[in-house]
Amino acid sequence: MYALQANPPSIAVAVATAGVLLVVAFVLGLVGSAVARRLSNPVSKYRLLYGGVILPFALLAYVVVRSTGFGPALLGTALADGSTLLGALLTAFLELFAAGLVGLAAYAPTVRGVREARNIDLSTGRALARMTRWVLGVSVVAAAVLVPLERGSSTIVTMALLAVFVGGVQVAAPWMIPLLRTTRRPTDAAADRLDTLRERAALSVRDTRVLETESEETASATVRGPPGYRRLFVTSTFLEAFDDETATALLAIQAGRIRTRVLARTMGTVLAAVVPLFVLFEDVGPTLPLLGASVAAVLGGLWLTRRGVRAADDDAAERVGPDTVADALERYAAVHEMEPNRRRLSNPLSKTPALGDRIDRLRAQETAR
Repeated sequence: MYALQANPPSIAVAVATAGVLLVVAFVLGLVGSAVARRLSNPVSKYRLLYGGVILPFALLAYVVVRSTGFGPALLGTALADGSTLLGALLTAFLELFAAGLVGLAAYAPTVRGVREARNIDLSTGRALARMTRWVLGVSVVAAAVLVPLERGSSTIVTMALLAVFVGGVQVAAPWMIPLLRTTRRPTDAAADRLDTLRERAALSVRDTRVLETESEETASATVRGPPGYRRLFVTSTFLEAFDDETATALLAIQAGRIRTRVLARTMGTVLAAVVPLFVLFEDVGPTLPLLGASVAAVLGGLWLTRRGVRAADDDAAERVGPDTVADALERYAAVHEMEPNRRRLSNPLSKTPALGDRIDRLRAQETAR
């Protein structure tokens, strides 16, 4: 954080920099959307655009706005004094939220393309309102975490705080998600149906919440929370778009991911990759070996995560049958207007095997029976 200075950062420079980033982000989203719409399997390409281009640009924007003193410039010298907890929190929030707005500027021109690619009635205003709520919530949480991490008295303390944060996210997820997304309790009829589906899928959770997707039409199910208080989140489209057999198979995959600890593998990858970087930033180790260790942790962790996903598919196949799981994945792709992609070699930077490869693998299991 910025310490109290006689010459605080220039608000003109900070605001101008943020403005340039917003314009560049909008153009980036506009061009990226135009390219994605013209490629085969555009829905998958939009997902790649979000994860591979827009998100990294938003992270870059955070680095830039922070380097220009955006938070201190807006708050003024007194509040932005890094020695006060309030000033540090406000500064971190403003800079994180500014980076989030840059990401929203890139996201905005893509909504129309996604709407046409998936043939859904999703207004740009509604999509931006939903994403703004998410960005606001994430900025608050990230600021509350970033400040203590930066104030860690040593590398060991900082890494310990990071580990606590990663674990805390898992523990708090059942309560955090309703703050970031609109949720509701399932109706009596839906609750009865979900109880039956979960029993068939061998998915044990404490309760269920329905995520309102409205015209977004995203059909998904996920489980979050620690053992003993796991909560199932299903979208309203999931309940409407899938029959019982398909829904059971998709829930069985979620049950398999719990048993194979896919989420734990992902979190472990993050921690293993970040630890060498913290040591590097403290200048207590050789640069290249530490960077190599971080890259190796990412590649190794993602490989383990992909294995966990395949093991979860196998677990679900044992429960409901390989063909049933394969059919469910194909139905999932059809609802989202996706063409299941296939790769000769796994993407080393992906935590999930290609959907088409997962389907082919399940079909082969059925044939081998």
